[in-house]
Amino acid sequence: MAASDSGTDESLYPIAVLIDELKNEDVQLRLNSIKKLSTIALALGVERTRSELIPFLTDTIYDEDEVLLALAEQLGNFINLVGGGEFAHCLLPPLESLATVEETVVRDKAVASLRAVAAHHTPQALEQHFVPLVQRLAGGDWFTSRASACGLFSVCYTRVSAPVKAELRQHFRSLCQDDTPMVRRAAAYKLGEFARVVEVEYVKSDLIPMFVYLAQDEQDSVRLLAAEACATVAALLPPEDMEQLVMPTVRARAGDTSWRVRYMVADKFVELQQAVGPELARSDLAQIFQALLKDTEAEVRAAAAGKVKDFCMNLDKAHQEHIIMTMILPQIKDLVCDPNQHVKSALASVIMGLSPIVGRHNTIEYLLPLFLTQLKDECPEVRLNIISNLECVNEVIGIQQLVQSLLPAIVELAEDTKWRVRLAIIEHMPLLAGQLGQEFFDEKLTGLCMSWLIDHVYAIREAATLNLKKLVEQYGATWAETNVIPKVMAMSREQNYLHRMTYLFCINVLSEVCGKDITTRVLLPTVLSMADDNVANVRFNVAKTLQKMAPYLDPAVIQPQVKPVLEKLNVDPDVDVKYFASEAIAGIAG
Repeated sequence: MAASDSGTDESLYPIAVLIDELKNEDVQLRLNSIKKLSTIALALGVERTRSELIPFLTDTIYDEDEVLLALAEQLGNFINLVGGGEFAHCLLPPLESLATVEETVVRDKAVASLRAVAAHHTPQALEQHFVPLVQRLAGGDWFTSRASACGLFSVCYTRVSAPVKAELRQHFRSLCQDDTPMVRRAAAYKLGEFARVVEVEYVKSDLIPMFVYLAQDEQDSVRLLAAEACATVAALLPPEDMEQLVMPTVRARAGDTSWRVRYMVADKFVELQQAVGPELARSDLAQIFQALLKDTEAEVRAAAAGKVKDFCMNLDKAHQEHIIMTMILPQIKDLVCDPNQHVKSALASVIMGLSPIVGRHNTIEYLLPLFLTQLKDECPEVRLNIISNLECVNEVIGIQQLVQSLLPAIVELAEDTKWRVRLAIIEHMPLLAGQLGQEFFDEKLTGLCMSWLIDHVYAIREAATLNLKKLVEQYGATWAETNVIPKVMAMSREQNYLHRMTYLFCINVLSEVCGKDITTRVLLPTVLSMADDNVANVRFNVAKTLQKMAPYLDPAVIQPQVKPVLEKLNVDPDVDVKYFASEAIAGIAG
């Protein structure tokens, strides 16, 4: 009897510990206990998890938001712990309660877990357990439950019977017309997702009227979400219904009084263009896009400017050039001189992509002057975006047309006060090297590449060494020996120890690409001579460099030249020098 009692006590232990911890005043302790729920469920077994743990959790949902968030997340992964899909409905009561709490993050996580759990329900279980839950939430007194309900329609709709589908559509229509803006916002946000799973005839009869209704809502936060759904809804309709059912809303929202709504239309414009097809894109969307490019708000112009290349590329080939030259190009000319730098920057990131679309003649006559204007812009991001996309123009007209303006722009960016701008131009140097040709590069830009090696910002010096490696890969070891190595070697004699360290960093990367002969004959002697440097940091970097160079050296010099220097450094008074010397000796021996 006693043994039986102790067995019962032991089986109750996990629940008892959980109850104690969930009543503890320390939030962190309660949070930790929630995160261990799966372990407790495993200890209890599936039957007791269903009959004891889940009801207990359902009854004790009152806590700090972070604890509830952890609980909502845990329950989404509980399917196997309650016995698989057959018992998935056991998880619905606690998640239903969590879907009604005030904190949005908790509700969203509860909805995400409910959506995951719904996938494990059979069609019969959906109708018996899940759909009633959706209906209860949709009819709840508090807006929180109604807002949560909006995210659950699409996951159950496809697997229920026709009468239940009709009920779900009716509930969704009610939510779209709810008195509370937060609920209408949630419905507008999920409208596109729900429309994807609803039959086309009901999209037209039930959802399009709701889409139009939400797109005219008094709250701009609702209208902008309806505008976001435009492309999704349009993609579901046959072309003949597009003009009547979708386009009036697109036109109205593109001219909305709220700039946020117009911004959303501009941001989703390419998706909308692909959804409505080439005919409507030509007859209607081109004019709307033209209006967005000259919008009064800079944010809208910037969003539209960033879509110029994709919009032009997706136009019907028969009318593409005509639309670009007559409707888009005049707006682009204005945007190049826009007072807002974000607009100019967005345009500069895509304008070069128009060259392959409009061809050589139009690029030279119309686009080239705009590129040259942007290369002289006072905003570094604009100049940088033009230089970043040079390859598009190079393919169409070659880069020589731009060279005279390109050089001053590169030099200015290379000396910009913002180090991130300098870093970005360094990263584009190998690309420029390939496009400008070796002779021009030697004459105008090699000196610039060397000057970055003594920049006061470490990230620039580091990027400059990698840049040298890429240039040598492009132009070859002979070019490096003539044009780069003499200038780099001069740094080994600099007074500033940081410059001497940068020299060693350069050798680390150059030895990989210069070949065995140059590395052994030219680079190695200077590195060996620096082992007597009076700065310990330089000496231990000599040890590290020798280890990195070893695979690229002539094996005949390792024993007579490299090993003695490393052994000397291995008895250096500085502990770091000794450590790296011993590492190098071991690395070379291995």
